Amino acid sequence: MILTLTPNPSIDRTVALDGELARGQVHRVASVTSQAGGKGVNISRAAVTADIPSIAVVPAAKDDAFVLELLGAGIDCRPVRPAGDVRVNLTITEPDGTTTKLNSPGAAVLPLHLELMAQAVLVRASSADWTVLAGSLPAGAPPEFYAELVRRLREVGGRVAVDTSEAPLQALVDALPASAPDLMKPNGEELASFTDGDADELESDPRATAVAARQLIDRGVGAVLATLGGNGAVLVTPDGAWHATPPPTTVVSTVGAGDSSLFGYLLGDIRGLPAPERLALAVAYGSAAAGLPGTTIPQPSQLRTELVGVTALTPSTGGTA
Repeated sequence: MILTLTPNPSIDRTVALDGELARGQVHRVASVTSQAGGKGVNISRAAVTADIPSIAVVPAAKDDAFVLELLGAGIDCRPVRPAGDVRVNLTITEPDGTTTKLNSPGAAVLPLHLELMAQAVLVRASSADWTVLAGSLPAGAPPEFYAELVRRLREVGGRVAVDTSEAPLQALVDALPASAPDLMKPNGEELASFTDGDADELESDPRATAVAARQLIDRGVGAVLATLGGNGAVLVTPDGAWHATPPPTTVVSTVGAGDSSLFGYLLGDIRGLPAPERLALAVAYGSAAAGLPGTTIPQPSQLRTELVGVTALTPSTGGTA
């Protein structure tokens, strides 16, 4: 079972244009979709699609349409008292796959709301294969929320994955090793933000990515899955490092691709696959998601894992083994 926490969920509205976005101009809209979302929610969707049970903890009213949609999708949604209405995020996609996102902040929370979320996760974590803390934090939450929750989760048992960015990510890194999760999933830009690396170099050079990610392993993190967009992903563990390249993909929307990659890794772990195969499954999921509109989660039948290339990187030089 995969337990997810999405502290700042959203109604994800995707507007697909039939041409290039031009600021200040009138556009024809090809389609509009709307879906209950957020990083943790997306991972729970992927789990249910792959016949893996999942519990999604979200701040929302029990009778909110957001919760009802998740229940209807087969997700065991556990709503906790919200600070306000679920926010709306707008995504604009262009025919070439270019994605523009406009994310609203959501209602400001009080310490009570944060503790209700934490308790909802803590009481279920020991029965989960993985607990995933994912996405941004709502207004009013201290950046240290994830770092403190990881520390508390380590006390109750179970493995923890974290996928976040900006101040919450920096706070988590600053709290290492006391709050080291079992898995972190930064992208190249996020990895560069706290390793003094160059984001463009990390996005394009898996060797540099592996070196940067190794800093987290040395500080107690169990594994680092660094997603690099069209350049695939790098996995670093205490036992080695690997780079995976995706199959040829016509990018439709990158929204949710990173979430799908993270789920692919977790699925491979639950299946007992070795590290290179976990990485291959992660990249297969991410590339499949990028080829689908909006935040569509790929079906297992849509994966092309056999077309993912995996190369071992040596710890010392980052070259092929």
